[in-house]
Amino acid sequence: MVREETYDTKTFGLCIEGERYKREFQYRPGQFIELCLLGYGESPLSIASAPGEMGYLELCVRRVGRVTGVLHWLSDNDVIGIRGPFGNGFPVEEMKDKNLVFVGGGLGLAPLRSLIWTVFANRMDFRKVTILYGARTPADLLFRDELKIWADMDDSEVLVTVDVSSGDWQGHVGVVTTLFDKASILADNSVAIVCGPAIMFRFVIKELLEMGFSEEALLLTLERHMKCGIGKCGHCNIGPKYVCLDGPVFRYKELKRFSEAF
Repeated sequence: MVREETYDTKTFGLCIEGERYKREFQYRPGQFIELCLLGYGESPLSIASAPGEMGYLELCVRRVGRVTGVLHWLSDNDVIGIRGPFGNGFPVEEMKDKNLVFVGGGLGLAPLRSLIWTVFANRMDFRKVTILYGARTPADLLFRDELKIWADMDDSEVLVTVDVSSGDWQGHVGVVTTLFDKASILADNSVAIVCGPAIMFRFVIKELLEMGFSEEALLLTLERHMKCGIGKCGHCNIGPKYVCLDGPVFRYKELKRFSEAF
């Protein structure tokens, strides 16, 4: 399955071949894989689907380089390689019976989508779900239909904004932090899950801390730091941490001393 999300981003549904590999490929929300295209190289990509369907996963990929550019030329039934899954994933068990606040910017919604669908598939295990999503323009918004579905779920709130309005857009305009005043968020018994551009992290973290979130209640997924997946290339270091091995999901408390993280 290949689905066009925006002018430069597609969602790819991958079916793993071979009964043994289907059974053995198990992943958690927040983990990633290495996409392998023979003759072109590899690229680390977050898994955008929720676990549950044996031998199937989805990737949401922006066309930004050689590997992703070639991937965008492929169509249904083409064959590619993957390694993984890698990384720690989100601590789903620790989130149970808590309010969840998702804050995504741009393509950062892709890894959050894996957890969002996991939460809605087990709705009784979690309290209120708030999703704040920002994109550069209306044309850059991902998962438009799913944003509407999530907004209609029980005890959920979804707010979307764009940096620059265009066309017939009648929604919010401004960076994603401008949505905090419009949402009903309580820091008590809540966990915030954040993914997006580096500059977004800094301002979102500042807002959440001022709202009363503890440093341990801020979960950050640093997908842009992912490299070889196994910690051998040495390019994913943030201080003593290896994003490929120790992350990509971290608590803010673990990273706040390292300016290179954001």
